[in-house]
Parts: sequence; structure tokens; C-alpha cells
Amino acid sequence: MKFSEMKYQRPDLAALKHDVLRLIDEFEASTTPEAALDALQEVNRLRMDFQTMFELAYIRNSVDTRDEFYKAEKAFFDEASPEVEALETRLRQALIASPHRRALEERLGRQWFRLAEVQTRSFGDEIVEDMQKVNARVTDYNQLVASARIPFAGETYNLSQMAKFTESPDRETRQNAVRAMFGFFAEHGDAFDQIYDDLVRMRTAMAQKLGYENFVQMGYDRMSRTDYGPRETAAFREAIRKHIVPLAAEIRDKQRERLGLSSLRIQDINLWYRDGNANPKGDPAFILENGRRMYKELSPETDAFFQYMLDHELMDLLSREGKRVGGYCTFIPNFKAPFIFANFNGTLGDVTVLTHEAGHAFQVYQSRDMKLPEYFFPTAEAAEIDSMSMEFFTWKWMPLFFQEDADKFFYTHLAESLVSIAYMAAVDEFQHAVYERPEMTPAERKAKWRELERIYMNRGDEFYEGMPYLEEGGLWQRQLHIYNYPFYYIDYALAQVCALQYFLWMQENPSEAWESYLRLCSLGGSRSFLELVSEAGLRSPFDESTLANVVPRVRDALHHLETRLPS
Repeated sequence: MKFSEMKYQRPDLAALKHDVLRLIDEFEASTTPEAALDALQEVNRLRMDFQTMFELAYIRNSVDTRDEFYKAEKAFFDEASPEVEALETRLRQALIASPHRRALEERLGRQWFRLAEVQTRSFGDEIVEDMQKVNARVTDYNQLVASARIPFAGETYNLSQMAKFTESPDRETRQNAVRAMFGFFAEHGDAFDQIYDDLVRMRTAMAQKLGYENFVQMGYDRMSRTDYGPRETAAFREAIRKHIVPLAAEIRDKQRERLGLSSLRIQDINLWYRDGNANPKGDPAFILENGRRMYKELSPETDAFFQYMLDHELMDLLSREGKRVGGYCTFIPNFKAPFIFANFNGTLGDVTVLTHEAGHAFQVYQSRDMKLPEYFFPTAEAAEIDSMSMEFFTWKWMPLFFQEDADKFFYTHLAESLVSIAYMAAVDEFQHAVYERPEMTPAERKAKWRELERIYMNRGDEFYEGMPYLEEGGLWQRQLHIYNYPFYYIDYALAQVCALQYFLWMQENPSEAWESYLRLCSLGGSRSFLELVSEAGLRSPFDESTLANVVPRVRDALHHLETRLPS
């Protein structure tokens, strides 16, 4: 069935509650593992029915945030989802306490039960109303960002469409574009501050109602992190400062030299070459056609997957008015259908967002027949290995998209993969600081952000010169994860370290690396993050020796690519 043919119907919440509670009672009364499994299978069918309708409403609201019908349905799910999570918690409590737990773990895997334990800790009936209010404020943030209408060069653009102007070889154009984009954020700065104030206050209150000291550990539990915590991520950030930050500074300095500038400013960081970046040599139809060829030649598995996505209209890629910013992949359970959402804007990112989100989509396509909804996707940091690694596995086909600028693409992609890790660590440390001191004022939060920019990205006082909103530390407000998904960002850094291992492995033994990747995708979410890393034959990012081994080899690869760049 094509996406446009998938019928949406608002779930009957009262009936869902009644049926799920009845089945949980049956599960708890089961005298054999087989009877318990029968009840669980029926519960999971109902859960997937609800999730299917949620995803259809979420996608259609993302595609057009102005659509009044799906705006109302999104509001319904903002209210309903916490009530459904109460049912989920009741199920998890029954799972944890079941006398059949050992037998069920043998059949369904231990991971579901470990997830149930951390997820149960982070939910209680007393926070349902708080969660509904949080959902509403998150929706306010997304709608505010999507509402941007930026006059520029005689036309009007949204934030996604403005990105191409920040890559112009003309410095004045870049500067004007950056001023226009962040002018929108500055104009609505009080609203962005208020939304985040509300979110931090409400999330802290929820955590304290559940017995947490603050929202930090609750945030980790809500991210389903079962085998590491704040201490491990703090050590990981320290390793990033030691091994990544110096190389990132070296990369930026060489960028400055190529651009012939005395110093890099905010308007310069998206331009890598004086005569222009590597951009796709065709329109979205050109990108999709070359994507089809790429995935056909990569493997039989990716060929079947991408043709399925095309045949069933499971991608919405073009940026347009009213569309939510960003990109994502999700999964519609009852149709066993991944869905890719993106905002093409004529830049290199059109190709990398396609390969990135296709990595997510390919993984869930490979694990779409898992018995449990929790296993369709792995936890976030493991899921990002699938997406970021796909970006590297498709390198061989990048000349199709970039033609004579392929070497420019290779260098830019690898360099950005490295420098982005430092930014990811800054975002993570910022969130720890905010939720450890929820009483911070907006000005204090912005000052903390500027402090972290100096540590991780070497952005001194002159970097934002003449742009008060950014000089004061407002840049983080464009990062939707900080508002929408607290503590979801270090995941990208952890995954990038694993993806870089695949990049290096491909140079040595591409077929072996690909077999490992296929194995990883097929496991879905049936293992924890560190178990998946181990099963794939990768080294843990939490081991400092991993970065100590990977970074010098990536530096060598960058130096080799530099010799191939046009003079």
C-alpha cells in the first residue's frame, strides 16, 4: 500500500485502555509461559495499532504543520500518549514481576526486560498531566520554528531553504543569510526562552515527583540507556576534548587558509572551498534516480529495500512552506513500512540526509519482522550507527551525485563527521549543566553555551562579531533535540565513533565490513548498545583507546584527501 492510501483513524482510547488492561490481567493470571506469550502477542498487536495511527498523524503533521486536521490529531496524541504510557508501564511492571520471566527472556530476549526496568523507573501516573503539558510545549517550539518566513534576495524562504545561501562563495551573501536566519530567532528570542524555561521546569518537577534528584538520570532512563550513565558520557566528553578537539581545530584552520581569510566567522563555517562547495549536480529527481542505482549496486538487500521505498511513496524530501524543519526516519508498524522525511535545499546535505535516513530505514526494513515493537529500532545511539555508517558505505557512488566535485565531497564529509563530534559533546554537556542547575536564568544558560563553544569549538569573542543574539549565546536554540528530546545528542557522537571504525574497516576489507553491518541491522533493537557494538566487531566508544586509535588514522585519511583537492 502506498503511503497516501494508508487510512488514518483516531484510536479509541477508552477501548484501548479496557482491552490492554484485560490482557495484562490475563498475562498475570497465566499458569504457563505459552499462555503468557499468547496474552503478550495480543497486547503487542493493540500497541502496534495505536503506534500506526500515531505515526500516520505525526508524519502528515510534519509534512504540513498548517493542516488543521492533522494539527488537531497531533494535539490528540500529545494528550493521549502519556495515558498510553501509563498502560505501557503497567505492562512493564507485569513483565518484571512475572513468574515466567526466565522462560519469556529465553524466547523474547533479555533486552525487552531490561528496557522495561529503566522505563518503569521514569514513569508514574502522577506525571501524566505534566507529560501532556511538556508535549504541548514541544509542539509549540516545532510550530514556531516551522513558521519562519524569511525575506531574502527578493524571495521568501523557510529555515531549511536558507541553508544554501550560507554556503555561497560570496561572503556578503553568506553574512546576510546568517543575519536573516538568526534574526528570526532573535526576534522570537523571548518565546524560545520561555518555552525552554517551561520545559526545564516541568521536566525537573516530573523527575522530583518520581524520586530523582533532578532530570538528568530520568532523561537517561527515558532514553532507555541500560548499560551506561552520566559518568561514562562525562569520560567520553573528556576523551573528545583530548583527541577530537585539537584535530577539529586543525581542520577549521585549514578551511580558513583555503578560503583566504584571516579568521573564520559564523558566516564562513559552511563554506569549505573558495569556489564553492560540492553540491549535487542535479535536481531532486536526479538525486533519487542515482540513489536507486546506488542501492541497486550496493547489495541485493539494499536494492529490494530502496525499490520498496520508491514503490510505496515512503519518502517526503522536498522543502516547502509549512513543512517542519529537519529530517527523520520512522516506522509504521502495521504496514511494516519505514518512512523518510527530509528537506532538500540544493546542498551536499541533500545526499547525506538521504543516505543517513536511508540507513535508519534500511535497518528497520531488515528487522521489520521482529516479534516485539521495542526491537524494530535499537536504542538511539545504536540506531545512529546504522545511519552514519550508511553514509560511508555509499561513498563509492558519490561521483554519481557530485561528478567532478567528488573529491570535494569526500573531504568535506569526512571533515564534518569529525568536527561535528565536538559540537555534539558541547550540546550534551550543555544539557547536563541545565538540568543539574534548573534554576539557571536564560542569560546564564546562554553564557554557559558560549563557555562550551570556546572549549569544544574554539569560538572566541570575534566569531559572532556584530550579531548580538549569537554573541550572547543563542545559537543552541536552533537545535531541536535540546527542546524535543533531552539528552538525545551524545548518541550521534557515540555512533560517529563507530561509523568511523566502519569507514576505516572498509579501506581494509569492504566485504567483511558490509557483512558486519548487515548483521548489525538485522539485530534491530534486540540487544543493548554495547552488546550491538560487540556483536558487530566494533570497539566501544567509551574506551579511550578507541579514540586514540581511530583519530590518527582519520587524520591520515584527511591528509590523503587534501592532496586530491583542486588547487
